[in-house]
Amino acid sequence: MNTTSTAALEITGLVKFFGGKPAVDSLDLSIPRGEFHALLGPNGAGKTTTLRMVAGLLKPDGGTARILGHDVTQDPVAAKRVLAFLPDDPLLYGKLRPLEYLEFVGGLWGVAPAIGAPRAEELLRWLDLWNHTGELVEGFSRGMRQKLALAGALIHDPQLLILDEPLTGLDAGAARQVKDLLLERVAQGKTVVLTTHILEIAERLAQRISIIQRGRIIAQGTLDELRAHAAATGGPGASLEEVFLQLTARAA
Repeated sequence: MNTTSTAALEITGLVKFFGGKPAVDSLDLSIPRGEFHALLGPNGAGKTTTLRMVAGLLKPDGGTARILGHDVTQDPVAAKRVLAFLPDDPLLYGKLRPLEYLEFVGGLWGVAPAIGAPRAEELLRWLDLWNHTGELVEGFSRGMRQKLALAGALIHDPQLLILDEPLTGLDAGAARQVKDLLLERVAQGKTVVLTTHILEIAERLAQRISIIQRGRIIAQGTLDELRAHAAATGGPGASLEEVFLQLTARAA
């Protein structure tokens, strides 16, 4: 399969019901390789449910999701090999030290020690965790745990990185380190998809933005394209927050 011309993520008609009601309702979304994409929406809009189906953690009730051409349902192993999914509350092993944790995660992905060891050091240094390699994870602050979880997600060098609220609980310095690392990934041709309630983050980082409400994409494009779509008060200089509130209010 030629993945160079294949979308990083292709979702078609994705459906998920909870209690007889659609949490995700025939959702379509296409994200090309090498893009920083933000998926925004109110609480309960279907963002996390969509990402969990893409990551293979929830089975869709209909539709398809493909990662670099690999169907998540029909070919889950191939799809997951090129994917990393970081939830908003990641699970870590408190009795391990950072290098031990990354060695463990790298082993699960089949990363050879000769490749994994220098990559682990690079990630820990980038995220300002190298001086804490002698400490147990159970003593880490929330921000340190979040950064270590990100390092674990990157240890196998995924082509598509999906993050659900990755900056929650981080101080300004830690958030800056994470943002810089994500931008570097995109500069290398990788694809990043993130959800966030901090709209300023999406406004500064994302190349394109999708807004989801009631399980469907109601608007998509660059910030300027969303501004034009919303005709938001404030004209061409309207903030993403103004555009988001107008579009979601209109859809509601």
